[in-house]
Amino acid sequence: MSTRVPVLLSSSSVFPEPTAAAFEMAATVGYDGVEVMVWTDAVSQDAGALKGLADHYGVPVLSVHAPCLLVTQRVWSPDPWERLAKAAQLAETLGAPTVVVHPPFTWQRDYARNFRQGLDDVQRRHPEIRFAIENMYPVKMAGRNFVPYAPGWDPTLAGYDAYTLDLSHCAAARTDSLAMADKMGAHLAHVHLGDGTGEGRDEHLVPGRGTQPCAELLSSLAGRGFTGSVAVEVATRKAASRAVREADLREALDFARRHLPAQAVTPA
Repeated sequence: MSTRVPVLLSSSSVFPEPTAAAFEMAATVGYDGVEVMVWTDAVSQDAGALKGLADHYGVPVLSVHAPCLLVTQRVWSPDPWERLAKAAQLAETLGAPTVVVHPPFTWQRDYARNFRQGLDDVQRRHPEIRFAIENMYPVKMAGRNFVPYAPGWDPTLAGYDAYTLDLSHCAAARTDSLAMADKMGAHLAHVHLGDGTGEGRDEHLVPGRGTQPCAELLSSLAGRGFTGSVAVEVATRKAASRAVREADLREALDFARRHLPAQAVTPA
C-alpha cells in the first residue's frame, strides 16, 4: 500500500489576491490542501472564516505559517509569544498538524534569548502540532551582508525538534537544499517548494525555473522517511493576469507531483 505526500498551496502564493482566493485556486487547480500565511488580511487570522472556506471548497488547512514577517509584527499582538500561541490555537482548531515558525529577529532580544525554552513550553501545550523552524538567509544592506536572525539564518546550528526546509531561502543563502535537508535529518517536517537563482535574494520562483535541485530534493523525501507535507510557496504578484497566476500554480503542482515518490505505508 502506498500514499503520496500532500502538496499544499501557500496562501502567500496568490498575493496580492486575498486569503480566500487561495482556497478557490487550490480547489480549481487540484492541490491537496492550503497553508495559511497569517498576515494583515483579517480572514487569515479567523478560524471560523478559514473553516468556512475549507468546507466550501473542500480543501483542508494542513499547515499554518505564524505571523513572523516584518509586516506582521503587530498581527494579533506585538508580543511574539502571543502571536505564536494564537498560531498554535488556530492550527489546533483547524486540525492543521504543522505551524511554520521563523527564527527570532536579532532585535527581539528577550524572545531570542528564551526561544528554545518558550518553544518547548508551547509544544507541551499543543503536543499534536509540529512547530517547524524555517531556514532563512542573509540580506544585503548598503552593499554588505547582514544576518537579521538570532542565533543565525540556519536553524540547524541551534538545533530544534522540527524544521521547515525552504528551497528559495537556500538559493538566497547560496546553499544547496539537499545539503540543508541532510543537516535537518530526521527532523525535516515540512517543505516550502520554490526556486531561486542564487543571486542573494529571495525569489520564490516556480520550481524548475532556478538553480536549486528541486526535483532531486522531492525525489529524496521518501528515502529520508519524510512524513510531512510540501507547500508550494512561489511569488505570483507580478503575474499579468489571474490566468497567468493559475498557470504558474498549476505548473508548480505538476512539478511537485511528478517528482514526489509514493510513500510506502505499513498496514496497522
